[in-house]
Amino acid sequence: MSQGFNIEVKEGGAEAALRELLGKILDREDVQAVFTPLRLPFSGAVMPTLVTDPGRLEDADPLSPAYPLSGARLLSRLTRQDAGGRIAAVLRPCEIRAFVELIKLKQASRDGLVLIGLDCAGALANDTFRRAAAEDEAGDLTRRFREAAFAGEERPAGCETAPACRVCEHVTPDGADVAVCLYGVPADREIWVEARTDAGRTVLEGMGLTGAPEPEGRAKAVKERVDKAVRERDAMFERTRDATDGVAKLSSYLASCVNCYNCRVACPVCYCRECVFGTDVFEHEPRQYLNWAGRKGAVKIPTDTVFFHLTRMAHMAASCVGCGQCSNACPNDIPVMELFRTVAHGVQKGFDYEPGRDAEEAPPLAVFREDEFAEVVGL
Repeated sequence: MSQGFNIEVKEGGAEAALRELLGKILDREDVQAVFTPLRLPFSGAVMPTLVTDPGRLEDADPLSPAYPLSGARLLSRLTRQDAGGRIAAVLRPCEIRAFVELIKLKQASRDGLVLIGLDCAGALANDTFRRAAAEDEAGDLTRRFREAAFAGEERPAGCETAPACRVCEHVTPDGADVAVCLYGVPADREIWVEARTDAGRTVLEGMGLTGAPEPEGRAKAVKERVDKAVRERDAMFERTRDATDGVAKLSSYLASCVNCYNCRVACPVCYCRECVFGTDVFEHEPRQYLNWAGRKGAVKIPTDTVFFHLTRMAHMAASCVGCGQCSNACPNDIPVMELFRTVAHGVQKGFDYEPGRDAEEAPPLAVFREDEFAEVVGL
């Protein structure tokens, strides 16, 4: 049974209150490290960081709109084997869902881990964050972004939310042991924290927190945010289907792909240690290129760009969590996220599968279900 608590917000705002909470968690004898976004000295960058020194948590910025990479993939490296201590990890909802998928794929483990999830206000694309941070003379970008986002207001000028976040309907941290709740919560006065598992209750023990029910306006605020995201998501699906309907349109959509494979590297659930596209299978002989050009009159180089994306879709559409890191990593601004989310939505709907929903739920095609797609196989 879940249990809710209020955390009083004092001078320094919600950001300072969360740093204090993380500090108290790290002070526990049974927690050896905190994994959280942290502002790096001098650079202004915010990156996932494994912290063992409570003093370093002064730079923790878990509500930052920076999202340079998915913490799920990094956290999988810390949990594949026994790390020698318990880790409390702060993750966005999409990172939790990706981490759950990695558990199913035997790439990560929940053992020795406490997941602290945050209501998500969305994030900025990498280049947008760098510009906004450089112009943030007062150093309060996180606070301004957070206040606008959770109040349902327009983001500060120059802080347009990344496309993936605008269409994400998973804004609350399902699957977390401890949920930090900000939608519908007066975060200028308090933050509502919910222990959702025994591990969550254990880590919050002894902190002197005041028990409290779910804030009255929270459900309404979450629903409004989700409804808006679903409307924008469905409109995106329609635009993307129109733009990629057929081989010619799809080739045009992906025309500027240079086979850098950044999208593959950035994807938290694209986990193969050796990818076929990283081998010599697609290192064609010069004669082959000339043969293709001779048949067609011209051949675009690099070749196999469309095939690469089709292969990626076949491998991971069922596990795509819509984090948008593929588009974030593309050097040529191809709207990869829009394409993958559109395809993934159809695949996941067909299998009645939601990635990250349940760590015990096997991924599609990993098991045989006798009653599955009877209308197709004719059984």
